[in-house]
Amino acid sequence: MITVLRIGHRPQRDKRITTHVALVARAFGADSIIINQEDPKIEGNIESVVDSWGGDFSVEHANWRSFIRSFPGKIVHLTMYGIPFEEKMDEIREIKEDICVIIGAEKVPSELYKEAHYNLAVGNQPHSEVAALAMFLDRYHEGKQFDRTHENYKMKIKPCENGKVVIGREEGNNKK
Repeated sequence: MITVLRIGHRPQRDKRITTHVALVARAFGADSIIINQEDPKIEGNIESVVDSWGGDFSVEHANWRSFIRSFPGKIVHLTMYGIPFEEKMDEIREIKEDICVIIGAEKVPSELYKEAHYNLAVGNQPHSEVAALAMFLDRYHEGKQFDRTHENYKMKIKPCENGKVVIGREEGNNKK
């Protein structure tokens, strides 16, 4: 299981980015997201996506310090100050425990660097935490996250070169 922990979420300022983090986490193969600050609107939005598009992805909120101290698996912190993530990717893929991937919204406390088993950089330049999460999860899953299907969907996209085709769960329920 892969859990994404988003720390530093500020509801008035970060709602759009945190929503994007959750959507990327779900689409790129994570199982859940924990947000350090309660935000019912984001939780509702993501639950609505899961309801429509399927999957078992969950969103919750928790105090990040308590969460990582009680987390039973390995903690991977994505930061621009860590070692290049690709140097450790094979090792991380071999982990048999649950993995918590931490990304911050603002400067993260220095204690987080000590709590993490891995401090990994997706580049050593300022960048988006959304991009870092997408790259990490894509490399972790080696692109196979896009091969999975969600059986409990209400809608799914039928790939096509031109236009937009959304298929409903019942046969013949197409929208264009």
